[in-house]
Amino acid sequence: QVQLAESGGGFVQVGDSLRLSCAASGRTSVNRGMGWFRQPPGAQREFVAAISWPGRRTIYANSVKGRFTISRDNIKNTLDLQMNDLKPDDTAVYYCASRTGDVASDLDGEYIWWGQGTRVTVSS
Repeated sequence: QVQLAESGGGFVQVGDSLRLSCAASGRTSVNRGMGWFRQPPGAQREFVAAISWPGRRTIYANSVKGRFTISRDNIKNTLDLQMNDLKPDDTAVYYCASRTGDVASDLDGEYIWWGQGTRVTVSS
């Protein structure tokens, strides 16, 4: 079992930056790919970014490429998402997720453990 807890969400203005963090606990000694997903209001959950174990490969949704950066600290067992130049379309609940296997994946069905989410609201 892996427990995930996100933090760092909030209310920001267009163009602002925000850094989300996800703390992992439990069986974190097993090498796992991790990712960030988000669910905008009234919409389906969507992929944002993912990172392989130990962190050599990253992938991003086209909508965030160049603005968001995913990173992980394998000593502290944390996953971060640096979000720059935020737009109203980035408004969503952001979820941290962990999967079995060490690859980065944009498929939410491959992720087994999920956090409770942290809300990000971008106001224009």
